[in-house]
Amino acid sequence: MNAGAAGVGESSSQPLAVAPKCVLLAGGGSGGHISPGLAIAERMKAIDPACRPVFVCSQRPIDAQMLTEAGAEHVAIAAEPMSLRPRKLLRCIRSFMQGRAEVLRMIDQLQPSWVVSLGGFVTAPVVHAAQARRVPVLLMNLDATPGRANRWVARRAREVVSAVPTPTITGFAREIIGMPLRRLALAPAEQASCREQLGLLPGVRTLLVTGASQGANSLNDFMLLLAQREPVSFTDWQVLHLCGPSVSGGAARIEAGYRAAGVHAVVLPFLHRMGLAWGAADLALSRAGANSVGEAAANHVPTIFVPYPYHADLHQMHNAMPLVEQGAAALAKDAIEPEANLRALGEPTLRLMRDHAARHAMRARLQARSEPDAAERIARFLLGAGSFS
Repeated sequence: MNAGAAGVGESSSQPLAVAPKCVLLAGGGSGGHISPGLAIAERMKAIDPACRPVFVCSQRPIDAQMLTEAGAEHVAIAAEPMSLRPRKLLRCIRSFMQGRAEVLRMIDQLQPSWVVSLGGFVTAPVVHAAQARRVPVLLMNLDATPGRANRWVARRAREVVSAVPTPTITGFAREIIGMPLRRLALAPAEQASCREQLGLLPGVRTLLVTGASQGANSLNDFMLLLAQREPVSFTDWQVLHLCGPSVSGGAARIEAGYRAAGVHAVVLPFLHRMGLAWGAADLALSRAGANSVGEAAANHVPTIFVPYPYHADLHQMHNAMPLVEQGAAALAKDAIEPEANLRALGEPTLRLMRDHAARHAMRARLQARSEPDAAERIARFLLGAGSFS
């Protein structure tokens, strides 16, 4: 746990001070699960500075990195993804029981008024412990196709809301409320200022490439090959490339590839202030996690969404489809191999880089959309100042 919260989830004889309103937010394993929770916690503190949002996350490094940088109180518990392989299944069961015991102690000490489930494997022991202590659960579903964990939580939750429609499960959520977005995910300044803060050229069109918090090796390799094969297409463009923290060869390899191709690029493993990236961009090439889709829409950035290719049902595609159907975004399939992606991803990317009218039309359609502040609405509900009825 970070400073100011020592002892929660660990053995300690010292009683913890309890804020008037404590809420546990459970989720982790990827930035897509953490960011919406941070947005909710941010609005809670704005409404009631005395409240105490506490995150229960996984032991993956991305969780600690994001929560620590945000100054959020958090506890990492034992939790493992579900698997049918005997060894992994045994490890999953052991970690579930250990994590549940840790959360039971937390609940007894903190006396939270709600548990918010943000999805992912870490939520199961938290929700199970909440049930045992009769703490109500709010499920914040983030994807158009609810995963196995969310379907399990939904049967145990008092309230179920969703960021996006769930066409595969009719009536899954009480209400569709939009994606909870952090304020730092929104552009903080004009385009030229955002570019300058990132080390980009202020007056040059910018292509944002992002594989979300974990990065995407297939997008990294594709972009290097595209820059090598089509350097002339980048004459009036520069690239802001978020390559992921564990990219093979590091960000330096990606940066060197652009430099060899004569393409001006700023390459970063990860960017905490995503609003700067969206604010700098004229066009984006992005994975289609619900958080990425929500951020692109809120910042009015024309985007080519590339769903994660290793999901059997390509469920990220459903996250992007509402924007695609409105002509406010494009969709492309990740062929994984760089040469194959020159056609699958290269053609739509180069087409939109060249077609200024098409990009402007997409941006206008995004600007015409009206999105409520989902994070504030959830925060008010959790603090007893709002409802979903």
